[in-house]
Amino acid sequence: MLNYERSIKRRTPGGIIKKAALTIKESYFFWYCFAAILIKSLLFIALISDDKANGIVPMRVFYSMPPFLVYFSFICLVLSFGFLFRNKGQTIAFLVINTIISILYIGDLWYFRSNSSFLSLHMFSMTSNLDNLSSSVISMIRIVDIIFVVDLIIQVALMFRRRSKAKYHRRSVIAFLLLLIVPTLYLAYAHYKIDNLNKGFTNQMIFRKSWSPNQTMSNLTPIGYHIFDSYNFYVESKPYVISSSEQRNVQKWFDDKKENLPDNEYKGMFKGKNLLVIQWESLENFVINQKVNNQEITPTLNKILSNSIYFNNFYEQTYNGTSSDGELITQTSVFPVREGATFFRYPTNTYEYSLPNVMKSLGYTTLASHPDKGSYWNWMPALKSIGFEKAIDSTNYNIEEVINLGISDKSYLKQLPEKIKALKSPFYAYTVTLTSHAPFDIPDKYKEIKLPKELEGTKLGGYFQSIQYTDKYIGQMLEQLDKSGVLDNTVVVFYGDHEGVHKFYDDELKNISYEGDWWKENNRRVPLIIYSKGYKGKTISTYGGQCDTLPTLAYLFGADVNAMEDKIFGRNLLNTKKNYTVLSTRQFLGTESYPGEKDKMLESIDLGDKLIRADYFKK
Repeated sequence: MLNYERSIKRRTPGGIIKKAALTIKESYFFWYCFAAILIKSLLFIALISDDKANGIVPMRVFYSMPPFLVYFSFICLVLSFGFLFRNKGQTIAFLVINTIISILYIGDLWYFRSNSSFLSLHMFSMTSNLDNLSSSVISMIRIVDIIFVVDLIIQVALMFRRRSKAKYHRRSVIAFLLLLIVPTLYLAYAHYKIDNLNKGFTNQMIFRKSWSPNQTMSNLTPIGYHIFDSYNFYVESKPYVISSSEQRNVQKWFDDKKENLPDNEYKGMFKGKNLLVIQWESLENFVINQKVNNQEITPTLNKILSNSIYFNNFYEQTYNGTSSDGELITQTSVFPVREGATFFRYPTNTYEYSLPNVMKSLGYTTLASHPDKGSYWNWMPALKSIGFEKAIDSTNYNIEEVINLGISDKSYLKQLPEKIKALKSPFYAYTVTLTSHAPFDIPDKYKEIKLPKELEGTKLGGYFQSIQYTDKYIGQMLEQLDKSGVLDNTVVVFYGDHEGVHKFYDDELKNISYEGDWWKENNRRVPLIIYSKGYKGKTISTYGGQCDTLPTLAYLFGADVNAMEDKIFGRNLLNTKKNYTVLSTRQFLGTESYPGEKDKMLESIDLGDKLIRADYFKK
């Protein structure tokens, strides 16, 4: 009778829950993994306070009081699945969960170091980019990353040491449900209290997107961040429809941006000439007109500046799409989506006033050419949708030599002139270079700069060699075009797609001791150089960004820029009284021309995201 009563007691809800709680309490590896993941989460949040995740900036770790119960809840959620297994299987399950978490954290760190954001489900559409990227990925590794695997080594050792006790690990569905349901209920409560009622600490948020992904990560831990990202991925995958009120706000934004100035001497200056635009991989502004050991880094660019319009306060505005964002922004004057890459998510979007469409309206033949595969960043279908009549990739060239991501700049730039000469004039040809891509380690036979000892074996030294290599073969390409007579009637435009050594390895530059300060900072500047043989050069210091390329070039070639004002974010840098630009990091650089202009112009970052998702600019 007594045993029966005990059995009944154990089967009551209270008894069952107590038993499950005891199972959790006595689970050695549950608590080991809980502590390990919590420590790794805190270290991760601390590391991303540094722009290159290689140190800790104490004042930037937390944006408000850390919501530790939220941290605990997410850790319990992922570890709950371990209790669906028993004996040795349970021990292995906890190891697998902990390993997956470490891989996720390390992947986030590597991506953060190169892109200032974190991994996302949107990236699954970008797997074609992995070809030939191994060296770039490896270059993102730092010694501090080892802290995310040390606990795994210890856990494996403990598993062997305690293997005789594995047979006592019980499967407990109730323990699983407890660790799943209770944290979920708390997270729902915290969300309602903090996000809806605003009863949290100052600046505290839970399930609410922040302007900074770092803050969202700090609010939720990487585990919570990616759960939240999954939800946002689902929401953002749905077609976005602009309401009538949003439409009015959009129109007002474009109206407020207009300047309505009379034309000046730059209008139609290059009307009827051919146009060749080159996006130069990782070209930063600080190398222009600079020398190392009395050797010019960019002798070709330095030479043509005397016949160019040179914008020396020009900034990259790329985001998750990096190089492909550079192409998008330059060709459409529209800012990219804030999650994933625009070329992968919306490759069929059309843009009425894209640069190729503008040039076609002026009677131009258009061509886009790349020395890599058309699937890389999904550039080929995207550029065709943007308006290029023809797009050719590496399969249309002799692949004599491959460096990094595609045909070497030497080989490609030697073959490109023949493709250009075959075009019907007037033409607009667009292309990119690749060899100066990170990790800036070109073959020794192409390293022509004699570096000082301080720069040997450094990323900075490698960057100088890579840029000088591309500059050399750009020069030879221009010579080919000149000898054939094409250059006499062709405007050649150069711009950097994004920063290079300062984007990826800024933390390493701090450890270099080299003369001068010119190489220490770049501040996201990339050059915009518009070259025309025989033109008397001019340097313009007006603040601008990649989105300003389209209206500036359109103006030079005689297009009606006023007609496109409602469909582009940029402004004509050759006819403006404003002096500012905005960055994808939500920075406003320059000066306001009226109170509130800063906030108004920063709206363009999110506006671009919405309008692309709604296919607002379709032709």
